[in-house]
Amino acid sequence: MNKIDARQRILDAGAEIIHAKGFNNTGLKEILDAAGVPKGSFYFHFKNKEDLGLQLIDHHGAAFRKLAGECFFDQTRLPLGRLRRFFEALAEMLERNGFRLGCPIGNLAQEMSDLSPAFRDRLAKAMGWMQGLIVHQLEEARMIEGQRVEADPAETARFILNSWQGAVMAAKLEKSRAPLDAFFHIVFNTLLAPKQPTQNQ
Repeated sequence: MNKIDARQRILDAGAEIIHAKGFNNTGLKEILDAAGVPKGSFYFHFKNKEDLGLQLIDHHGAAFRKLAGECFFDQTRLPLGRLRRFFEALAEMLERNGFRLGCPIGNLAQEMSDLSPAFRDRLAKAMGWMQGLIVHQLEEARMIEGQRVEADPAETARFILNSWQGAVMAAKLEKSRAPLDAFFHIVFNTLLAPKQPTQNQ
């Protein structure tokens, strides 16, 4: 096993186990055993468990960036259609897991934000990046007839992201897609629905 493979195996195993059990409920030995990597190799790549956790945020972020690229660069859809497709893809992943795991970034934010300033800072950057993607789609929609969103794009994007995280948490609690369906209805059929012109327009 080369050094790059060892690091990736630790990240992959850590991402899966911590997503399921939480950061504080997961032991380093459990991750290394799952990865098949000796303890000495771990400290070649990571300073400590917290450093692993911080790098796992980037690891999850890379997966989100890949998905975002597939959805947001799809020129066969209009901006709001691309935005909806992104959230639909996330919903499909949650449904495949039986609504068991939730969002890995959201889970870490709930668990670690009050416990580690380093985690809070890295998680805030990850959330900010996701919010920026939404802002871009809303700003692009403003340039297209029938897609215009009157509300401030940054404020709207923050609301959409926060609403999604709440819906994911509720879906995990209820083991049901119903909270996600409510999110799609309110966000895309109400908040972002094209405004009908008045008789005077």
